[in-house]
Amino acid sequence: MTDAAMDTPLPRQVADAYVDALIRLDPIVGTFMGDPLSSGRLPDLSPDGHDAMAALARTTLTRLSAAEALPGGDGGVERRCAGLLRERLTAGLDEYEAGEELRRVDNISSPLHRVRKIFALMPTNTEDDWAALAQRLRAVPGALEGYRASLAEGARRGLPAGPRQVAATVAQLTEWLAIGGFAVFTADGPESLRGELAAAAEVATAAAAETRDWFRDRYAAAVAGAPDVVGPERYVRAARVWNGTRLDLDEAYAYGWDEFHRLREEMRAEAEKVLPGAASPWEAMSWLDRHGQAVEGVEEVRGWLQELMGEAIAALDGTHFELAEQVKRVESRIAPPGGAAAPYYTQPALDFSRPGRTWLPTLGRTRFPVHGLVSTWYHEGVPGHHLQLAQWTLAAGSLSRYQTKVGKVGATVEGWALYAERLMDELGFLTDPARRLGHLDAQMMRAVRVVIDIGTHLGLEIPRHSPFHPGERWTPGLAREFLGRHSGRSADYLDSEITRYLGRPGQAIGYKLGERAWLRGRAAARARHGAAFSLKEWHMKALALGSLGLDDLERELAAL
Repeated sequence: MTDAAMDTPLPRQVADAYVDALIRLDPIVGTFMGDPLSSGRLPDLSPDGHDAMAALARTTLTRLSAAEALPGGDGGVERRCAGLLRERLTAGLDEYEAGEELRRVDNISSPLHRVRKIFALMPTNTEDDWAALAQRLRAVPGALEGYRASLAEGARRGLPAGPRQVAATVAQLTEWLAIGGFAVFTADGPESLRGELAAAAEVATAAAAETRDWFRDRYAAAVAGAPDVVGPERYVRAARVWNGTRLDLDEAYAYGWDEFHRLREEMRAEAEKVLPGAASPWEAMSWLDRHGQAVEGVEEVRGWLQELMGEAIAALDGTHFELAEQVKRVESRIAPPGGAAAPYYTQPALDFSRPGRTWLPTLGRTRFPVHGLVSTWYHEGVPGHHLQLAQWTLAAGSLSRYQTKVGKVGATVEGWALYAERLMDELGFLTDPARRLGHLDAQMMRAVRVVIDIGTHLGLEIPRHSPFHPGERWTPGLAREFLGRHSGRSADYLDSEITRYLGRPGQAIGYKLGERAWLRGRAAARARHGAAFSLKEWHMKALALGSLGLDDLERELAAL
C-alpha cells in the first residue's frame, strides 16, 4: 500500500469527518448529538448557508470515492456506511440543485421548526448551560433573517412554497406568540441570569413575530395561487429523500390500496367486539372516545405514558431484546404548543446525557382516551423509535456517528416503529378489543397515507373498485374527506395531517413501505434459519445495522 493510500481514511472515517464538518455548519445537529460547543449558535439558513452545505457534500463524495478504492473499503460495515453516505448526500444534492431549500415551508419540520424545537433539547443543568441558551436566543434573529432570504430568493426564481403551508406557519406562530414565544424556554433559569435570559427571549420572540408578519403580509402574496401539490418530478426526488431508494410509485400505490382493504375488514371484526352492531369501526371508536377508558389531566397522561413505556421495557428486556441500562432510560414529555398535532420522539445525545424523549401535543385537551395512545406509544417509545434510536446511539462507536445519528432514512426509522406496533400485537399486548381497535386504526391511517400521499401529489385516478369516488382524480379536498372517513382522529388532527402530507411529500408513505421491508426481511431470515431462528437475536442484529435505505435494509435483514 502506498503512503498516500495509508493517509486516506476508510468510509466510516470519511463519514465521521463529514459529521464534524456538518456540526460546524449546522449547530442544531451538534445539539441533537450532545456537542456542548454547538449550544450558543444557530445555522446559516440563507442561500449562502445552503451553498456551503452543498459544497461540503460534494467534497465528501470525492473523499468517499477514494476511500472505497482502498483495501478494506468494501468490507461489510464499511460498505454499508459508504452506501448510506453516498445515497444520502446525492439525494440531498438533487434537492439542492432543484432549489428545494428555497421553498422549505411545512407545519412540522421546516427550518423555522428546527430553530424553535432545539431549545427544548438544550441542557440546562448549569449556569454555563443557561448562558449558552441565552446566547443562542440572541442568534435567532440572524437565523430567521437568513431563512426569509432563502424563501424570498425562491419566490424570485419562481419556486414558491405551498400556500397551505404558509397559512399553517402563520397560525402556528400566532399560537406560540400568544403564550410568550421563546420565553417558555427561560422560565426556569437561574436568578443570576434572569435578566439576560428575559432580554434574550424578548429578542428571539420579536424575530419570530417579525417572521410571522413577513409570512402573512409579504410571502403569502408572493405564493398566492401556487399549487399545494408538488407533481411527479418533485415527488420522485422527495420520496427518495425519505425512503432511501427510487420507488416504483405505481406498485406502492397499489400496495396502499391492498392494505386499506385488508385492514378495513379486520377493523370491522374488532369493532363488533367493542360496540356490537356499530355501523362502522369509526362509530365504535367515537363511542370509545366518549365512554372508553381515559386519563384525566395533562400531567396525569404524561405519567401514564411514562409507566406504559416502563412496563414495555420490563416485559421485553431479556425475552425479545437485550437492553443496556442507557437504553432503558426514556422520558415522557408534553410538547410545547404551536406545533403540529402528531406525537414525536427525540433521540438521546451521543453520550446519553440527554435521554430519548417522547412528546405528546395536547391541542388544549385535558382528557385523553387511551385506546389510541397505547399503540402510538409503542411506536414513539418502546419498542419503537426509542428502542431503535437509542440502540443506534449505543452502536455509534462500532459503526459511525453518521450511520447512527445523522444519516437516518425516514422509512427505515418509521418502518421499524410501525413494525414495533405490529410486534406488540403479535406478542399479545393488545388483546383488549378497544386497544387493538386503536392499533388497527393507526395501521389504517398509515395505509391511507400511502394512497392519498402518492395519489394527491401525482393526481392519480381513484380505482374503479374503490368505495370512495371511484374513477375521480385525487385532490387535497378528496384526500381530507377520505382520511376523515377512515380515521378515528379528531378533525384538528386530521387537518394538520393533510397539511403535513402536502408539505412533506413522500414522507408519509415510508411508514407502511418501511414496515413491509422489516417484515419481508424478518420472513426471509426466518425461512433461512428454520427452527433455529431466534427473534431476539434477529432483533438485536437488526438494530445494530444502523441506518439503511429500503432496498439495502431488506437485503441486509434477510441475511442476518
